[in-house]
Amino acid sequence: MPEITRDEVAHLAKLSRLALSEDELKNYAKQIDEIVATVSAVQGVDAQGVEPMSHPHSIPATMRRDEVVKTLGTEEALDQAPAVEDQRFQVPQILGEGQ
Repeated sequence: MPEITRDEVAHLAKLSRLALSEDELKNYAKQIDEIVATVSAVQGVDAQGVEPMSHPHSIPATMRRDEVVKTLGTEEALDQAPAVEDQRFQVPQILGEGQ
């Protein structure tokens, strides 16, 4: 696999509008090259016949009981609100201001 060059990283940095020093360019080129090499090594593994999995260990699904509980009523929910209008929280308008 071809090595990622300092110039390629500089080109990407320019496209991304990043100002990188010479040391950063060299360091990032080395790091990206190591990442690409690792991905290439993983792609080379023969996974024929291996079942796909989301986790390396079998984890049973844990569920909680579905129980009905008391919830807040409208008056209880609004009683501490700084401003209420038509049984709803009143908040400052932020979209369309000044129109």
